Amino acid sequence: MEFDVTRPLLADKTAVITGAAQGIGYAIAELFVSEGARVVIGDLDADLAAVAAEKLGGQAAAVGVRCDVTQSGDVDALLSAAIDAFGTLDVVVNNAGITRDATMRTMTEDQFDQVIAVHLKGTWNGTRKAAAIMREAEAGAIVNVSSISGKVGMAGQTNYSAAKAGIVGMTKAAAKEMAHHGVRVNAIQPGLIRTAMTEAMPERIFAEKLAGIPMQRAGEPSEIASVALFLASDLSSYMTGTVLEVTGGRFM
Repeated sequence: MEFDVTRPLLADKTAVITGAAQGIGYAIAELFVSEGARVVIGDLDADLAAVAAEKLGGQAAAVGVRCDVTQSGDVDALLSAAIDAFGTLDVVVNNAGITRDATMRTMTEDQFDQVIAVHLKGTWNGTRKAAAIMREAEAGAIVNVSSISGKVGMAGQTNYSAAKAGIVGMTKAAAKEMAHHGVRVNAIQPGLIRTAMTEAMPERIFAEKLAGIPMQRAGEPSEIASVALFLASDLSSYMTGTVLEVTGGRFM
C-alpha cells in the first residue's frame, strides 16, 4: 500500500472514542482530530463530553454524546450519532474504564461486577456493534484498550486484571471473525501512564511502579494516543489481532 505523505493519516475518517472526555481518551481524540478525523466523544458524563468536543473544534470536528458502555442501546446511539453527524463510521476506540481496587478478601461482588461490566462487556458492546456496521462497508479499524495488568496480574486488581486479560482474548477472537470482512481489530496494553488516576496514587506506590520501568519514567497519554493512531490508520493495514505493549519496557 502506498501513502500520500502530504495527506493526514485519518483524513475524511470518522472515529468514535469511548471514555474520551479526559485522560488517555481525550489525548487520542485530540491527536485524531489533528490528523484529519471527525470524532465522537462518548462519555458517561454528558457535560464533560460536550466541553471536550468544544475544545476540539466544535460541531465541524467533534461532538460529545453521553454513553454508558455497559448498555447496548447507549452504544447503538453513540455509533448512530457518528453516522448522523459525519456520514461514516471508520474507527472505534474502546477506551472507557473504571477501577475498583481491593484485595480479594475485601472486594465486594459489586466492585467486581462493575469493573467487568465496564471494561469487558463495554468493550464487547463497542466491538460487536462497530463490527456490524463496518462489515457492510468492508472496512474499519477497532482499537481496544487493555492494560499491562491483563498480562501480569496486579495485586488488588483481580477484577481489573481479569477484565483487561479478557479484552486481549476478545480482540483476537473478533479479529479472526472480522478479517475477511475487511475490519481490523487490535489492542493496546498501556503500562504506567501519567493521568489523574495514577497521580492520585500514594507516592510510595507510584515510586515502586516507576522502579520497575527500564525507561525510568511514566508514559504520557500522548504516547498511547500515537499508538492508537497507528492502529487506526493505514500504517497498520496488515495488522489484526495484535496486542501492542506501551510500557517503557515494564514487564517485558
